[in-house]
Formats: sequence, C-alpha cells, structure tokens
Amino acid sequence: MAAVDSFHLLYRDISRSCSSHFEALALIGALYTASKAVVLLRDCCMVVRVHFLPRMLPSRGKLTQRYGEWAVIYGASEPVAHAYAEQLAQNGVSIIFITEDGSTVRDAVAFLSQTYGVETSVVTASFSLGQAPIKPLLEALSGKDIGFLVNCVEEISASPKSLLEIPEQGVLDQVNRNVTAATLVARLVLPGMVERGRGAVVNISSGTCCRPLPGRVPLTAFAGYLDHFSRALRFEYSNKGIFVQSLIPFRDQSSSSREGLFAPSPGIYARHAISTLGVSNRTTGYWPHTLQVSNMFLSEFLFLMFEWIWILASRMFLI
Repeated sequence: MAAVDSFHLLYRDISRSCSSHFEALALIGALYTASKAVVLLRDCCMVVRVHFLPRMLPSRGKLTQRYGEWAVIYGASEPVAHAYAEQLAQNGVSIIFITEDGSTVRDAVAFLSQTYGVETSVVTASFSLGQAPIKPLLEALSGKDIGFLVNCVEEISASPKSLLEIPEQGVLDQVNRNVTAATLVARLVLPGMVERGRGAVVNISSGTCCRPLPGRVPLTAFAGYLDHFSRALRFEYSNKGIFVQSLIPFRDQSSSSREGLFAPSPGIYARHAISTLGVSNRTTGYWPHTLQVSNMFLSEFLFLMFEWIWILASRMFLI
C-alpha cells in the first residue's frame, strides 16, 4: 500500500515539474490539429467548387461560343475519350477523330452524326512514320474553328505487364502513340487557337501518375508526361486565352470488373469531367476519385480524431 502511495506521490511531483512541457505539447497539438482542420475545410470547399457548383449553376454560355465549333480527339479508341467526345457532341461541337485505325471509330462517327447532328470526320495517321501524318492533319484542320483538343493516353494492356516483357518495338510504338502523337497534335492545333485567342486543351491521362502501380511502368510514365505537358502548356499559353486541363482519372468501368461509385462508367465519368472544363486546370474530373486522392474522409478524420484524443489525455494527466 505504501508503495502505491509512494508511486502516486512520485507521479504527482513529476507531473507538476513537467506541467509546462505538457502545456507546450498541448499547444503544439492544438495548432497542428487546427492546421489539419483548415486543410480539410479547404479540400471540402475545393470539391464543392470544382465538382458540384458547375453542375448546379447555369452555364456561362455555350461551349461553341466559349471555345470553338470543332474538337480534335486523339485516342478515341479509349472508352473515356469516346465518352468525352459524345459529351462535346451533345453541346453541338463537331468532332475530328485522329486514329491509326479508322475502324476503331467508325461506329462512333456514325452514332454522333445521327444522334446529335454534328459534323464528324476521321483522319488516319501513323505517328511512327516521322512527318508523314503532318500533311493530312493540317488539311483536316484547315478552315475549321478548332476550339478543343483532347488527348487520351492508352490503357496499354488489360493486365499488368513488366517492362521487360514488352518487346522493344512495342515500347517504341507506345511512346509514339502516347507521347509523340499528343505533342505533335498539340503543335499543329495550338497556332489556330492562339490566333483566335480562345480554345481548350484537355489531356486525359491516369491516376497512376500520382500512384504508380506494379506492372504499369509505361502507363505511369506516359500519364506523368501528359500531366506535366499540361502544366507546361498552361504556363506558356494561359495568357493567350487558352484553357489547359489535365484530367487524371482513377479506375472506371472499362478498366474494372464492375461499375461502382469509385469505378464509374465512361459516360458518367465524362459527364462529370466536362463540367470541370474552365474551372480546374488539374483534377481527377470525378469527385469520388478526388476523395481517393486526398483521402479526406478517412485519413484526415483519423488524424484529427487521434490528435484530439491526445490533447484530451494530456489535459487529464495535468489534473
């Protein structure tokens, strides 16, 4: 019993001598928690501003008036790019598809023309042939009010594959399709946008540029390139009336086994993504994916909860 009393007295003496340190630690914890709360509030406001307000408030005018009457779509064989082109067509934007294989967009061309009454055309171009595709591309762009350029990275393979398992020529082909093509098409489209003082460049890459995945080395690299390419274009051309956006979606139904909140269909994703056009220069385009990036409702909440527990416990020890 005496030992217990002695321990209690010893602990009380130590607590008194360290009370100032406890108060300092409690203050630091409170400041850290407050900073986290501010970050959480900022992220919540960002989600509302980017993903909800544009869908709730009236549009600032037709897309054709704000940017132009035609859109150039590269990578339309990807479901997300095809869905994005459909969203543009719904807004009266005519579509030019650039592809290496015209058969991959034949059905899309017919569907958009018949359903939305917009003009469509297809340019077949192989970007592994040096400057060969430049002439047909310039001919297709000539005389048109190009207001949109949409580049989409390819989902290189359905299943993860090590870089060493990809043939050398396969690597070169992927670089040409995902890096060379996006850069060259932007080079051909931008002069007209700069001359008119308006336009939008949308580069659709992948969330792997934020979180690399095993077996996805090329996809991660190409997604990172498009993301930084978008930032560089924005830095150079935003003062010339051109809006540049980097879309970094995570999984959708086309790359997942089934549709869900965090794996939307390409159509749902494109409908959300196009509402962020002119609002955010770099976004996932879909609010559940934004929550995945920031982990707002999980990690931030847990941080705050544990920090407040620590503060309350420190105060209890001071009593």
